[in-house]
Amino acid sequence: MIYTCTMNPAIDLFTEFDSFEPHVVNRSIFEDYQANGKTINISFMLKKMGIDSVATGFLGGFTGMYINDELKRTGIATDFVMISGITRINTFIKAGAKEYKAVNRGPEISSAAQAQLIDKISKLTFNDLLFVSGSLPRGVDDSILKKISRLSAKNGFKLILDVSAKGLLDCLEDRPYLIKPSDEELAAWLAVDPESFNNEANLMEAAETLLKKGAQRILVSRGEKGTMYADGEKVLFTTAPRGEVVNTACAGDTLLGTFVGSLISNKSLEDALVYATAAGSSTAFTAGLSDLKDVPELMKQIKLTTHMKGAKES
Repeated sequence: MIYTCTMNPAIDLFTEFDSFEPHVVNRSIFEDYQANGKTINISFMLKKMGIDSVATGFLGGFTGMYINDELKRTGIATDFVMISGITRINTFIKAGAKEYKAVNRGPEISSAAQAQLIDKISKLTFNDLLFVSGSLPRGVDDSILKKISRLSAKNGFKLILDVSAKGLLDCLEDRPYLIKPSDEELAAWLAVDPESFNNEANLMEAAETLLKKGAQRILVSRGEKGTMYADGEKVLFTTAPRGEVVNTACAGDTLLGTFVGSLISNKSLEDALVYATAAGSSTAFTAGLSDLKDVPELMKQIKLTTHMKGAKES
C-alpha cells in the first residue's frame, strides 16, 4: 500500500484580484478552497491516475475535519492522528503579474501525538511505500525524520522524502528510495550558490554527492528550467513547457506524485519524467491541482536529455 504523510497540512485559499493594494479593501474576482498539504496533494494526484493511497499525519479542529472529509469524498482513505489544535489555513493571492503567499505556522504537536504517528508508521512493511513531505509543525524537530528513516531501513518499506529540513541529510545513510529537493533546497543543503546550478555539470555533481551519502534516487525540481533525475546509473534532464504561471504552490507535489505514480504504472523512467514534468507545469498553470487533461499537449514541448557513463544522448 502507498501511504502519504503530511505533518503540517492546511486548507489553501487561492484568490485572484485585479490589483492588491495596502490599507484598502481588496475584493477578489476568484476564490477556491482546497484541502492541501504536500503529500495530501500527492494522494489527490495518485487518485487522478487511478492509484489508491492512505493519507496520514496530523489534523485538528474544523479545518482538519474539512481536509479529512475532502479526502474521503474523493475516495482516499485516511488514518490521521487527531490533535487538539486547529489545522492551519494558507492564502495564495494572484494580482496581475504578482503572486503573494501567506503561509501560517500551524498548531503545536505534542510528543504524545508524535508517538502515535511513529507507531502507525512502525507497522509498515516491505510491501509498502511512504511519502513524507512538507514542513515540520511546531513541536516537531528533525529527529522525527530520522526515526522514520530508521523504520524504513528496519522494516523494508520504500521511503520518499520531500522536505527542506537539513535533517534529511542524516536520513541518507538509511538509503531512502527517493528524495526530491528543489534546486534551491539542494544548494542550501550543500552550502553552494543556487545560481551555480545553471551549469548542469554542477547540478549533476551535487546530486552525486547525495547519492554517495545513501540516497538511491534524486529528483530535482528546477521551476521554469525543468527537472533533473539521477540514480547513479544515469542522469535525465527535461526542459519545462511554456505557459502562463498562475500558482506555483503545488507544482512540485504534482511532479513527485505523478513521477512515482507513472513508475508504479510501469512507465519507463524517461516517459515517467516527461509526464511528471508536464503534470507539474499543468498545476503551475492553474489555480489548484492539474486535472491532467492538458498533459499530453504539454509533453510535446518537453525535451529529454540523458547522461549515462559519461556519454550524452538526446
